[in-house]
Amino acid sequence: MPKAPLYNSEGTRIGEIDLNESVFGAEVKEALLHQVVVMQLANKRRGTASTKTISEVSGGGRKPWRQKGTGRARQGSTRSPLWPGGGINFGPKPRDYSFRIPKSARPVAMRSALSAKAGDDEIAVVEELQMREPKTKAMHSVLDKITGGSKVLLVVKDADDNVKKSVRNIPWVQLIESKRLNVYDVLNNERVLFTKDALQTVEEVWANA
Repeated sequence: MPKAPLYNSEGTRIGEIDLNESVFGAEVKEALLHQVVVMQLANKRRGTASTKTISEVSGGGRKPWRQKGTGRARQGSTRSPLWPGGGINFGPKPRDYSFRIPKSARPVAMRSALSAKAGDDEIAVVEELQMREPKTKAMHSVLDKITGGSKVLLVVKDADDNVKKSVRNIPWVQLIESKRLNVYDVLNNERVLFTKDALQTVEEVWANA
């Protein structure tokens, strides 16, 4: 059974905690993980880049000079792609980059991502993270003890305002609620740190998905 180090709210290691075998000990399917990451990044693209073709730019309605006898190359419009201010050939147009993978593959991908992290000893658990008031320095100290300053995904069950404000100015910490956990964020961070209640929620959701 996979295990992860367990820390108290001061950042001191107090033991180990067992991780759900079906969630953190599954087979790592690298091809599926790649596909899901590409999908997530593609779905974030706005696809609003746009250029004008020769039919869309203004002007150029009159032939700039006669066809023959000037010694210059023949031209039909000053808005040709060959001219400054002319239309663009094969330029980008608004499009939708998003695509989907089968619904049944999504929980497999999540279990693969979490299992990959567990297999590399990049999962840790903290009993709780509660702040009476926003204190970036105090939060930084605790997380630095646990992760050593590594880029970390901090997964909590419900993020209260004090915790959000305490971590938002720490550049190497990304805070996410357990219900929004996704493959890209798991893989994009060096370590994943769960609060104990968030870990329980993740195991309940993804073990049965």
